[in-house]
Amino acid sequence: MKLAQRISAWLAKETPWFIAAVAVVTYLDEVTFAGTLPPLFAWVRGNLQSTVLGIIMLTMGMTLTKDDFKVLVSHPIDIAIGSLAQFSIMPLVALGLTHLLNLPKEIAVGLILVGCSPGGVSSNIMSFLCKGDVAFSVGITSLSTLLAPLTTPLLMHYLAGERVEVDAVGMFKSILFLTLLPIAIGFTVNALCSTRAWFAEFKKLLPGLAVLALACIVGGVVSAQGGCLAQTGALIFLAVFLHNTLGYVFGYATGLVARFTNPKKRTIAIEVGMQNAGLATVLATKHFPQMPEAAIASAVSCIWHSISGALLAGIFNAADRLFARKVVK
Repeated sequence: MKLAQRISAWLAKETPWFIAAVAVVTYLDEVTFAGTLPPLFAWVRGNLQSTVLGIIMLTMGMTLTKDDFKVLVSHPIDIAIGSLAQFSIMPLVALGLTHLLNLPKEIAVGLILVGCSPGGVSSNIMSFLCKGDVAFSVGITSLSTLLAPLTTPLLMHYLAGERVEVDAVGMFKSILFLTLLPIAIGFTVNALCSTRAWFAEFKKLLPGLAVLALACIVGGVVSAQGGCLAQTGALIFLAVFLHNTLGYVFGYATGLVARFTNPKKRTIAIEVGMQNAGLATVLATKHFPQMPEAAIASAVSCIWHSISGALLAGIFNAADRLFARKVVK
């Protein structure tokens, strides 16, 4: 158990690089050794892919307590501002980039879908690493996830409906079963078992389990669409990079306008810039199977959001150290 916990802690710490390594190895396996070696993640398809995402959301639910939801009541305006920024800035930035970069329809749909998704669990970790307001981060992630079954399908319908037929009702059902149901189960299990010593030890394994599950989703998409990634990868990465970076910038600007504290400014920047791209990946695969580039754009977002979030946390921490040295002088 102790070894497994140490591995889990290491995976949580090295999430961006581990997922990127899985993507690279899977890509090389598919493109370079196609037909000579067994595919690594070809088994992560269809319902199994949805189940893997459900495991991620289940782990999120197991970390939530009543105190996390009290934040929604104690600071409703701040959290509402954060969620509103997330569901307005990221979808609109994605839409603007599709026109600015003249993106192909398939990539545009994937980028917009990422923009319309709620916040991801990784944003809570990054908020902690950069000395942000973790309770505020959890509150925004929780609220945006609760709203996602309604907001994501509706935003996709209005922003991408001209490019592709969007089954808003079907997407609502998918998000409901992929996010809220496993989170509710996880929350219930946590409430019933939180006083048990064995459960406290088991919860230390959850971060690593979530990282492994996310790596499987990314690996599954790369395994299925490796050839397509080779053709459109550069354009997809450019779009994802700009989308993510502008999310951080506009998120931090929102904190400035709202006159948030410094920790909250950092948190809202990360919450707006980092989306639940794992959810977007599964939704793209399930609802837009004729557009493999949409799933690839979401999978690339999974990788890059984790890497950029870690880099941004490092920049914030470096700024703190620089400011501390100036104060000492």
